[in-house]
Amino acid sequence: MVAVAHGIASRDLDERVVSAALRGQVHVRIVLPPDYARHPGRRYPVVYFLHGLPASGDSYRGNDWLVDAMAKAGPAILVMPQGARNSDTDPEYLDWGAGRNWETYVAGEIPRFVDRHFRTIPTREGRAIVGLSAGGYGATLIALHHLGEFSVVESWSGYFHPTDPTGTQPLDRGPPASVHTLLAKLRVDEHRRSTFIAFYVGRGDVRFRAENAQLDGELSRAGIPHTFDVYAGNHETALWQRHAVQWLRLALAHLMRPKA
Repeated sequence: MVAVAHGIASRDLDERVVSAALRGQVHVRIVLPPDYARHPGRRYPVVYFLHGLPASGDSYRGNDWLVDAMAKAGPAILVMPQGARNSDTDPEYLDWGAGRNWETYVAGEIPRFVDRHFRTIPTREGRAIVGLSAGGYGATLIALHHLGEFSVVESWSGYFHPTDPTGTQPLDRGPPASVHTLLAKLRVDEHRRSTFIAFYVGRGDVRFRAENAQLDGELSRAGIPHTFDVYAGNHETALWQRHAVQWLRLALAHLMRPKA
């Protein structure tokens, strides 16, 4: 990986990363907390946020409303990785093989890059992974595949098995690509360390509401603590904006606080 592309004097950074998993250069947007420069000895928790799919190669630059919500939610570093390329618009945050290993890039390469160049709390207790729509699927799957890396996972209007770009047809990527098959592993892991799991969906989200309710039931029957809500609204930015501060605060409440 290459060094930071921009100096850290700026609060909102667009960093270039050379990824072995993706065999090329990709980008990540990093937003530092307002007091980052004023406290040079302080370390911060990190919220990794995955955007929806299908998407273009510059979609990671969007979601400016999330930056505003993070500033209101509390002091943390916000990291928004590039989750697609113009030639690969719907990779579902999965590992597909040489040059298309998106999960490896998000779960391993990006946190190592961020920990190396910024003052993070570089443990699972300092990392949350959150996503909306397909990003909610990616965040949940990655968290359950990498329980040693993230202690908080949130899905906003997400789903829990890989789908085609319409979100209506499943992709056959085998049991490891389905969140539903990973709950036994999560239940065993919960006996030695806690993972905070939270997700919500809009009441009018006809594509994904049923699967969210299904996962809620599966987690409850397995005795796995979690938070689940259904809100008025559809599969839409207005819903995510309305609840962003609340759900970011919820994530931060389960992470280590900034420390000297």
